[in-house]
Amino acid sequence: MTRILFPVDGSDLSVQVAGALPARLAVYQGPVEIHLLNVQRPVHRDVGQFLAHDGLQALHREEGLKALAAEQAVLAAAGLLPLLHVVVDDQPAEAIVRFAREHGFDQIVMGSHGRGALASLLLDSVSAEVIRLADIPVTLIK
Repeated sequence: MTRILFPVDGSDLSVQVAGALPARLAVYQGPVEIHLLNVQRPVHRDVGQFLAHDGLQALHREEGLKALAAEQAVLAAAGLLPLLHVVVDDQPAEAIVRFAREHGFDQIVMGSHGRGALASLLLDSVSAEVIRLADIPVTLIK
């Protein structure tokens, strides 16, 4: 079974990638398992002091699931039932690669805004950083 990690942020681009993903799965031999991942940034320390730890975890999970909802619906409409994950980390790219490594994924598939090389250098996008850090194949869809 091929295990694919699809990090999403709830943006229009992520939803477009979700729409394109089912057609791209035809190249894989055998079953494919898709996992959606949303990385939530920690709340500011001043906000965190007003929420209990359990409440903060529930807030991150709720916001993460909201960010995954549109992509999950697109994939479900195509007959795919992705597994959902939410993690909290300051560095999205590092969190994505760490999650992929720790859970034995075969590939990362994610969206790219399609900026030019100069913009990528200046903006240091999450997708460029994932490519740099990952030790498994990364497919960018724009």
